[in-house]
Amino acid sequence: MDKLQLNCKLRHNQHTIVTSIIMKKSATPDYPALAESQLRDTSLRSTAARIKVLAALLGAPYALSHQDVQDTLVDMDRVTLYRALDALTDAGLAHKIAGDDRVFRYNAGAEHLAAGSKNQILHQQHQHGHFKCTRCAKVFCIDNIDEKLLAADTQTQLNPSAVTLRQQLQKVLQATLGKGFQSHEIELTIKGWCADCAH
Repeated sequence: MDKLQLNCKLRHNQHTIVTSIIMKKSATPDYPALAESQLRDTSLRSTAARIKVLAALLGAPYALSHQDVQDTLVDMDRVTLYRALDALTDAGLAHKIAGDDRVFRYNAGAEHLAAGSKNQILHQQHQHGHFKCTRCAKVFCIDNIDEKLLAADTQTQLNPSAVTLRQQLQKVLQATLGKGFQSHEIELTIKGWCADCAH
């Protein structure tokens, strides 16, 4: 393990400890403290606006549109909000989801809580699936899907008969488009009705 990997692992462990302390202090997580902690772990300057926006995203049960965040943070002007969302997205603390309705939604899902360094966050931010409710248009992140695929990849090495979804999709890609095509990112969107709309 080289120095960079060791440094990333140490930062990840520190971040995990801080996150678990913040989460265990009370029944409901202290999202502003968690947001401030995550901002400190990046090269991004920690401002009041960024802390408020990130805390709102962390506390949301589903991805929020700009308007949803604006409705939550009524004292923040639109330009400041857009700049904060862009900065958080660029830093990998949140991710932007393009919807069928041409509205971007933002989320700082559970994978952002567990990730430590900026590189880990940037790698993970699009490596998960989404569920989109076709009635209310809410978008929910399906967290840890990449972990499950990677775990399945490890099982495949132990048991070659087990084929992962990633491997199946790579085979379909090459069968359809030819050899030489290599996927580096998978986007998965499941559409249906959320629990509220299904009733």
